[in-house]
Amino acid sequence: MAQFGSKNKGPAIGSHVLLIVFLVVSIGCMSLYSNEGEDGGLHSMQRTVSGLVSPLKMAGSAVGSLGNGIMSSVDDIGADADTISELKKQNQELREMVSNLEEYRQEAQRLEELQKIKDTYSLDTLTCRVIGQSTDAWNRMITLDKGSADGIEAGMPVMGSSGVVGQVQRVSSYSCDVRLLQDPNSGAAVKIQSSRAQGVVRGSLEGLLYLEDVSSDVSVKVGDVVVTSGLGGSYYAGLMVGTVVRVDQGADTTERTIVVAPNDAAQVMEEVMVVFSNDAGKSDDDTSSNQG
Repeated sequence: MAQFGSKNKGPAIGSHVLLIVFLVVSIGCMSLYSNEGEDGGLHSMQRTVSGLVSPLKMAGSAVGSLGNGIMSSVDDIGADADTISELKKQNQELREMVSNLEEYRQEAQRLEELQKIKDTYSLDTLTCRVIGQSTDAWNRMITLDKGSADGIEAGMPVMGSSGVVGQVQRVSSYSCDVRLLQDPNSGAAVKIQSSRAQGVVRGSLEGLLYLEDVSSDVSVKVGDVVVTSGLGGSYYAGLMVGTVVRVDQGADTTERTIVVAPNDAAQVMEEVMVVFSNDAGKSDDDTSSNQG
């Protein structure tokens, strides 16, 4: 047992000796470091080691900063996820508001144009909305949202923002059907505003208005305004029907085709006026001069 104990004392004595040697060397190095100048060996060794370790410190710092940035971004993403639904809702509400305001603006503009026509001709009218239209070339009709309950009767003229567009044909309590001037079965007694020459406009399958029965010795030019003459009683006199857009002279000088552009296209009409009466005291010449 004594022999075993003596064998284990060797490593312990060696460890103590190494520790004493390390402390002596460390104290000596510290003393030498404090006494030597900046160009001393220990100072040079310190700078070298610092240079080698510096990139590792920077990399560690960068990794730490990156980690902090990632965590911050994750927090931001979490915040956006909490608010994105509300932002989308607000954006949709703003879009709907802008759309509604634009609809109101356009409607107000259309109604203002109708009011100008009403004032120009001193008409007693009822403004109606177009709620339907026929796509059949043989039957060019529109349906309005007012009827006999509002005083509308068959035969009453209907006007758009530029002039006559047609005539009431059928009436129910709360709606009515209007036959447009472009309908093949439609016709209206008219005159050329500048020359006062009489004629008749008729609709066609193509949706064009043809001016017929105008005397061959009357000069008709592109741009001439055509108005109702009042003959036949279908329309009040002096209401604008359209303008001449084409004059085709046939081989026989007594024959010609005159095309009149209607006031309003059915596909874009949204509001129109049914005419109850006009100012009986206003002459046709006065109305024509105001429109011109």
